[in-house]
Amino acid sequence: MSLVQRYISLILPAFNEAGRIAGTIAEAIRYFQSRHYTYEIIVVVEGDDGTREIVADLGRDDPHIHAIGGAGRRGKGHAIRDGVCLATGSVIGYADADNKVPIEQYDQCAPLVEAGCPIVIGSRALENSRIERAQPWYRRLGAKGFAVFMRNTTGLREISDTQCGFKFFQHDVAKRIFSLQKIDGYMFDVEILLIARQLGLGVHEVPIRWHDDGDSRLQLVRGNWHNVRDILRIRRAMRAAVGSMAGTTAKTSGRSVPSR
Repeated sequence: MSLVQRYISLILPAFNEAGRIAGTIAEAIRYFQSRHYTYEIIVVVEGDDGTREIVADLGRDDPHIHAIGGAGRRGKGHAIRDGVCLATGSVIGYADADNKVPIEQYDQCAPLVEAGCPIVIGSRALENSRIERAQPWYRRLGAKGFAVFMRNTTGLREISDTQCGFKFFQHDVAKRIFSLQKIDGYMFDVEILLIARQLGLGVHEVPIRWHDDGDSRLQLVRGNWHNVRDILRIRRAMRAAVGSMAGTTAKTSGRSVPSR
């Protein structure tokens, strides 16, 4: 990939998205060109259904499109981390490959990003957010219950919607946060927001349009068990980081100041 810095790097994590990835990329390119943004699109592919080959073919015609990743499934958090590592844009963001949030919703983020806000994220839970196709009732109920558990466990109560897959960062902010991020699964969103809080970085939420894609591949019981495990891992890591910082502060404050 070129080392020339582009305005925006869009990362699309894709697990078996052969049927939709070309349309998502085409829509993103039309949007970026209509706004006169220079861009790169990094598709982090997991699975072996032909998604990688489709993206590679598109990349032969447009050198700003890149496919990375392997056949095995390592998780969305791992995919985004790999994409951020390679991204060169002055703004680095990610969106869902199935286009749950239309890319033109970046119009809601752009004024804040251009004003220098470190992190701007889409939210489905704000007053002006629009849910055009809701999830089934049992997924909505499970999500609400899990949100209560997550907030009580981590203390992350100031963000109305941690899991919306539409987040944008200033270049250096993304590089710093994802160099510290460890969770490979879906709870990486919670982890990066907690890292941002620890680093004292502001997070701004904006209302977006969102629609469920009815993805039957999501495993409700098994997936939630993995999410619970990852939330507990995140809590342990955050407590360890706070303890380490407190120990460093105590050692520093206990040093004697040499006399002049």
